[in-house]
Amino acid sequence: MGESGGLNNLLAASPSQEEQRSPVRQWGVAKPLSLAGPSDADVLRNRELEKYLADAGLYESDEEEARREEVLSKLKQIVKGWVKDLTRLRGYTDQMVEDANAVILTFGSYRLGVHGPGADIDTLCVGPSYVSREEDFFYVLHNILDEMEEVTELQPVPDAHVPVMKFKFDGISIDLLYASVSVLVVPDNLDISDISVLHNIDEPTVRSLNGCRVADQILKLVPNVENFRTTLRCLKLWAKKRGVYSNVTGFLGGVNWALLVARLCQFYPNANPSMLVSRFFRVYTLWRWPNPVMLCDIEDDELGFSLWDPRKNPWDRNHVMPIITPAYPCMNSSYNVSASTLRVMMEQFQFGKKVCEDIELKKTPWTTLFEPYLFFDDYKNYLQVDIVAADFDDLRAWKGWVESRLRQLTLMIERDTSGKLQCHPYPHDYSDPSRSCAHCAFFMGLKRKAGEVIQEGQQFDIRQSVDEFRHQINSYLYWKPGMEIHVSHIRRKQIPSFVFPDGYKRNRQSRPLNQQPLEKDSCDPCEPGTSSSRVLKRRKDGCELESSASPEKRRSASPDNQAPLHQPTSSETADAMKEDAIEDAPHLFGDAAQAIVLESGDDVASEPVQSNVISGSRMSLASTA
Repeated sequence: MGESGGLNNLLAASPSQEEQRSPVRQWGVAKPLSLAGPSDADVLRNRELEKYLADAGLYESDEEEARREEVLSKLKQIVKGWVKDLTRLRGYTDQMVEDANAVILTFGSYRLGVHGPGADIDTLCVGPSYVSREEDFFYVLHNILDEMEEVTELQPVPDAHVPVMKFKFDGISIDLLYASVSVLVVPDNLDISDISVLHNIDEPTVRSLNGCRVADQILKLVPNVENFRTTLRCLKLWAKKRGVYSNVTGFLGGVNWALLVARLCQFYPNANPSMLVSRFFRVYTLWRWPNPVMLCDIEDDELGFSLWDPRKNPWDRNHVMPIITPAYPCMNSSYNVSASTLRVMMEQFQFGKKVCEDIELKKTPWTTLFEPYLFFDDYKNYLQVDIVAADFDDLRAWKGWVESRLRQLTLMIERDTSGKLQCHPYPHDYSDPSRSCAHCAFFMGLKRKAGEVIQEGQQFDIRQSVDEFRHQINSYLYWKPGMEIHVSHIRRKQIPSFVFPDGYKRNRQSRPLNQQPLEKDSCDPCEPGTSSSRVLKRRKDGCELESSASPEKRRSASPDNQAPLHQPTSSETADAMKEDAIEDAPHLFGDAAQAIVLESGDDVASEPVQSNVISGSRMSLASTA
């Protein structure tokens, strides 16, 4: 499990005589690629980069930092009082009650020192062995927080991979985890890096503790912490601008970017941030995935926890972009990445590499690197996933659940089309500000794999994928009446205008047909992809799908409840009829299934087809001439 073999080609020249004479300190699992420091030009570029980052508002004011510290101090007092009350209720001695304690630790961007204005604080509460996560944390502490005026938007997520309680405290977003360690009294100076904290605990507790342990290890394993921080701030901003910052949808989250940047700092220990940003794209466009990125060797402390090891664990062999955490037990932090999302990230790395080359040649400024990715210009076909709820509190929970499952839809489509149909889930949700109902929409770009030969009449049938996706969504344990989801296939022309920054689409000179305005009805986020002749019925508030089914079955839209699809009139041109038709195709799908047709030339065509709402088992993407 070594480094990518092609990286040695990155060395522009052999080591200098000074480098050869001096013993080279090894950072990580291999020697540095270069010990070169910044040139005068690099120093100048670095000043320009740091000015851009400051102007972009990436740094908090002293006042904002003080507010965060105050909130953390209050939170520490709350959890300490919570544990003391539980200790008293369970009949422990007065001395035990007096000594009872819980500590609050931070991890993520706050612990790494790269958080910005408005960022949440990732926190971990460590409590004694007799205070449980299931009852005491998610019930007792939840109720305490729920009664506090300072706490808003309280959302427990006990069934997450890492169980978490989300809320805002005095307006500051908090993600709070809980870990019960095998001691009766938790000391204030608890050393989270000590392996002994992992004794006699379960896997979810290990995952909760490892956020802090990984952050500490990262800071210990980088040659220059300040250069690491500036570079990480820069690349996190870049990733958000280019639409590849989201662990939950299959891209990379904060810890993944931190590990990639930390490994880069080990490769170039004397480089300044401007050099590191440029070399980031140079290194990771050449990286031979799935070779893992590791900051240190994987060690087994024999506590029995599972380690990332594709030689022993068959499931680890399926990871396409392994980025390994440096703290025991070492895990793949990027297991969410799929073949489709890896493709998207590699394309964006290539973009970053080209722009940085132009920056070094003084052809373009740093602002070019951070130009937003135009997702809605890049595909001809999209899936639009609309969700609605009875109120905005329900929507927050419902949206979080749906978003956490979008990655599964990507994997299902990859699986059911043998990788020939690629998905690009966009890690942002959108809502129509003109509507008062609780709603939002996610989008996924669709296109066939580059170089894939599609025969005439060949079809991508993803009905099973969508049906399986709906089944997973409907298994939500905290479903409430009003929580509904429906999925539709739309073409570029039918993208609702509210997704665009100014509320309207950019003109595309090369595709004049896409400048035509959307039909009014197709902009309704609660009626995704509909037309004036095919509208889903609503209640008076315009948000809830109407269905004749029982309440238990009204969790998603169904074509059975829709008006017939629009059929082109005789006044429309033959070309328009060809482009706008949606095939009913009962001979292919059985019953009166409504098929979504993705023509074989769709990845080069720009004409929109009529959209179609998908009800799980009633959807296919067909490839016809």
